[in-house]
Amino acid sequence: MTTIVTVRLTDPGEGLTEAEITDLKVAVGDTVAINQMICEVETAKSAVELPSHVGGTVVAVHVAVGDEVEVGAALIDIDTDGGAPEPDPSAREAAAEVAPAPVEATEEQPAAPKQDDEPKNLVGYGSRPAAARRRRRHTAQESDEQQVPLDRVLAKPPVRKLARDLGIALADVLATGPGGTVTREDVMAAQQRAISGTSAAPAPAGEYFPDESPQAPADLGASMKSTRDQAFPGVTSDERTTRVPIRSVRKRTAEAMVSSAFTAPHVTVFNEIDMTATMDLVARLKASREWKDVHVSPLAVVAKALLVAIRRNPEVNASWDEEAQEIVYKHFVNLGIAAATPRGLIVPNIKDAHLLTLRELAEAISDLARTARAGRTPLGATREGTITITNFGVFGIDSGTPILNPGESVILGMGAVKEKPWIVDGQIVPRKVAQLALSFDHRLIDGALGSELLRDVSQVLEHPEMGLVWG
Repeated sequence: MTTIVTVRLTDPGEGLTEAEITDLKVAVGDTVAINQMICEVETAKSAVELPSHVGGTVVAVHVAVGDEVEVGAALIDIDTDGGAPEPDPSAREAAAEVAPAPVEATEEQPAAPKQDDEPKNLVGYGSRPAAARRRRRHTAQESDEQQVPLDRVLAKPPVRKLARDLGIALADVLATGPGGTVTREDVMAAQQRAISGTSAAPAPAGEYFPDESPQAPADLGASMKSTRDQAFPGVTSDERTTRVPIRSVRKRTAEAMVSSAFTAPHVTVFNEIDMTATMDLVARLKASREWKDVHVSPLAVVAKALLVAIRRNPEVNASWDEEAQEIVYKHFVNLGIAAATPRGLIVPNIKDAHLLTLRELAEAISDLARTARAGRTPLGATREGTITITNFGVFGIDSGTPILNPGESVILGMGAVKEKPWIVDGQIVPRKVAQLALSFDHRLIDGALGSELLRDVSQVLEHPEMGLVWG
């Protein structure tokens, strides 16, 4: 007797109802163990690996890389007895009663959900099964040529995601990574060629210069004709625009920012400060033996200065509860650090940052950045943030007007640190200068309180010893 169990998409959390398949780790015929990872999905906030709650042999796979699936949708079927169904008709009928044969999902006819016992609620399963939705990739013209299957192209999940968002077929990308792997730079180069109408000129492995256009071959006319004949997904027929679906992190970020901008009355105050003492401190820490294994950056000192300032002005650490008509004052600080990733902007936070030393903050920020760049930020890291720092200085930008994260009352923007003339004791001297921008919710924080918070942050950065006095 063969027992077929269907593994379904679990609830990723945060009330999310759908996710995108970014990587499949099993195929029909594979043997899986309990808690073995079977696929990776990307939600609006993070990438998550999903485990199997049963062990056995994979007999059907209902999704493909790039599919959007709802919570409860069937992912794979597993024969928990570990073997293939019996070849005789009666055994096949018995197996069919437990799990009907899968129907390929199409836009016209979604795959029927499997009828089986509900799996154990390991991480929260959806209450209703749903079919995978295969997103149709729009092209300027349909090609009759057989394309290389997507799962046979070597590329990491974040690179696959980038290609999908840009409407670039990985099979059409010139791979320059190790072992023929498609890199992020390869995808960006393919997009540039799609827009400019040039062909894929081979480049040295691992090298791509985004400020330089790919070199056109001698027969430019023939090259451009060849490129037009081979349409790129997402590029319109007149080649004047590229259309990309609004998905995942970018969609959720847009919704959150619109909600914040039109719900909380924003006020932003600015202050240009002398960061010389802070930069000297960072240099000394980098040179010390005790900090040799720690990545020290000015951002860590800015984070510590903000935490010290919050201790002096605790009323800023609050949120507005519209439904309960209450102001919620928080006695902890989960410090968010805005991170630009290949998936878009996310804001993971450091839990109970107010309890950490400067060294612990520096280590936490480094870990957070590595995880975010790898696309591995867990959902829990983006929850319950209280106050955020955004560092647009890493892009060479002096200042900006940051928008609050929903549910938070303060966000501090840090501009680039640049050498400028500064007046010290009546003398013009070169100093390292930066501009801070503090946005706050004017329902909770009036101009005086917001200005005092920014003043205190500035004092600690200009005179780091104040951190000892106030901290």
